[in-house]
Amino acid sequence: MKIRPLADKVLVQRVEAESKTAGGIVLPDAAKEKPQRGKIVSVGEGKVLDDGTRREVQVRKGDMVLFTSYAGTEVKIDGKEYLIMDESDIMAVIEK
Repeated sequence: MKIRPLADKVLVQRVEAESKTAGGIVLPDAAKEKPQRGKIVSVGEGKVLDDGTRREVQVRKGDMVLFTSYAGTEVKIDGKEYLIMDESDIMAVIEK
């Protein structure tokens, strides 16, 4: 199934949470925090401004991003979990 978000929405797949702490302690699933980073899977065409022009989305498919804790709406597509969120919920692009 293919999903294309509308306007300034983006589809993000979360990166898996770490299962060990920096000190080597293995964390059970209940103790893991949901990661606040993920990979952009698909982006909308951009937001339509008051003057009728369209502002393009600043992120691209494949970008690794950091987003706010309670960003987006969780959806399940073909057995995989994704987030659909506003572009404004994205705080930064992770560059290597």
